[in-house]
Amino acid sequence: MNNRTKIDRLLKNQSLTTGDINLQKLHCYAESVAEIENVVAVVSDIKNNTSKIYSGRFGAVLGIEGYRNENSIWENTILDLMTEPEQEEKYLAELRFFNFLRHTPRNIRPYYYLASKLRVRTVRKESIDILHRMYYIYSDDSRTVCYALCLYGSLAFDFAGKSIVINSITGTTEQLTSEKDTSILSKRERQVLQHIDSGRTSAEIAEKLSISKNTVSRHRQDILAKLQVKNSMEACKTAKTIGIL
Repeated sequence: MNNRTKIDRLLKNQSLTTGDINLQKLHCYAESVAEIENVVAVVSDIKNNTSKIYSGRFGAVLGIEGYRNENSIWENTILDLMTEPEQEEKYLAELRFFNFLRHTPRNIRPYYYLASKLRVRTVRKESIDILHRMYYIYSDDSRTVCYALCLYGSLAFDFAGKSIVINSITGTTEQLTSEKDTSILSKRERQVLQHIDSGRTSAEIAEKLSISKNTVSRHRQDILAKLQVKNSMEACKTAKTIGIL
């Protein structure tokens, strides 16, 4: 399973509800920021699997001035301007961002956005670095990602690495690296989950790992909490999707 499939599945497997989101306001903002900042703005509707593109002046640099709609949450015309390895880097950054937010308190999830450096081919067939910013628009309880807003423009500021998460309130940044992929669950929790996935009972797991049944139960509860899922079946599915099982 490639990274695009993983993040696509995580987004679409949510209990999608738009709540009190003002979609018209979001589109007006995207259109305005495209015009004011000269960027290409993309609003992706997760539930309906569509995207609306607002091409600011930077769209002419990329040669996509006429790009308006997409029957996908992925802006494929822009992605086609990247090499396949570059696309995979983008998907991986978004996958890590999604997982980062899953383990962030719900009340502050909307504070964060992802900034990535991408290498694209311009209308003049030149390769340049651009800045990609991605914001998730949550339902009113900050549990479900309903929309994504992506902004593509010139590399206005540089940073170490390829992608960082930025807290728009405090200005603090954090790199999302491969080390964080496996840190969601502890080594023991991953062992317990592997046994759960194999169909073993808590008693059997306790015997296999030489721990008490109560300890197994505690690990089960911690796994569900960390993966933000309701049961063991969902835990195994999510862990496989994000590549830690």
